[in-house]
Amino acid sequence: MEQMTQFIALDLAGMAGLFMVGFVGGMVSGFIGSGGAFVLTPAMMSMGVPGIVAVASNMCHKFPKALVGAYKRAKFGQVDVKLGLIMGCSAEAGVLVGAQVQQNIKQAFGDVGSNLYVSVVFVVTLAIVGTYVLKDAIRIYRSGNTKAEETVGPLAMKVRSINIPGTMVYFKSIDAKVSFLITLPMGFATGLLAATIAVGGFIGVPSMMYVLGVPSLIASATELVIAFVMGLGGTVKFALGGFVDVRLAMIILAGSLFGIQVGAIGTTYVRPYMIKLVMGMIMVTVLFSRLFVIPVYMAQLGMIEAIAEPTIALLKTISFWIMVFALVLGAVIILKALWSGMREAAAQPA
Repeated sequence: MEQMTQFIALDLAGMAGLFMVGFVGGMVSGFIGSGGAFVLTPAMMSMGVPGIVAVASNMCHKFPKALVGAYKRAKFGQVDVKLGLIMGCSAEAGVLVGAQVQQNIKQAFGDVGSNLYVSVVFVVTLAIVGTYVLKDAIRIYRSGNTKAEETVGPLAMKVRSINIPGTMVYFKSIDAKVSFLITLPMGFATGLLAATIAVGGFIGVPSMMYVLGVPSLIASATELVIAFVMGLGGTVKFALGGFVDVRLAMIILAGSLFGIQVGAIGTTYVRPYMIKLVMGMIMVTVLFSRLFVIPVYMAQLGMIEAIAEPTIALLKTISFWIMVFALVLGAVIILKALWSGMREAAAQPA
């Protein structure tokens, strides 16, 4: 197919780099419940992969990885399967709509238009969700109440008080009944975002935590169920258009299957606020990675004045290294939290 010619060539160094990116992305995925594509997608785009191909290939690698992570965390009792499947159904509808929008933009504006679209959505989403989650984590940390159980917020309490006959469903994660109609826009938005930047967890996890009052550990684990459903359907949709690079997907998957095990185990040793802290810090850091290349795409589309080639190269380099910093930051925080938690657990009397 015509799109197949856009796939990049891979040498040994590139394959090794993708494997390591997949490992760290998988570790972050298992820890916070997102598919890790908020790091993987920018990394692939920095290697010259068109935005739509990066998104499609990430969705391809996501669903088997998400299944592994969901199974792993289900053994720790952290997955609300019913909630995951219900939200997954509406999320699939969002994926189909989002994938079609992606393909329409690609046909109208080419790879540059796709890159700009993905990058702008990244920046807007990360700015809103990342700032909110990070502020919440810092608030909990400064209060000195990091060991306390999570409390249900006023929004979640109001949602639980809504009774729509014939639509109420009991969810064990919150020990309450909620109308499944409330989960429909949550799931649809999650799927729409997933088909746009390959990351639905930015909406899925926070919405479960703040709208339904699901504990952060369970929300991050349940998102893996949703990611599996979305990834499977999204892969088929994008593959029919010829946008899935199976090579990229398999290399990233190979690395992430190892990393996700570490991340999933790490959640059993950390305090709930730490998941929010890691999520928020990585979101805000990646935001700046995408922000630096938006002017490049705008100039290539003629939306702003042309930018000199040395400046373009500099902006792309800055974007790449900020993304690398985000990867390292997430890995260090997770491994440190895992190590500290294991030491504390070992020090406790049997």
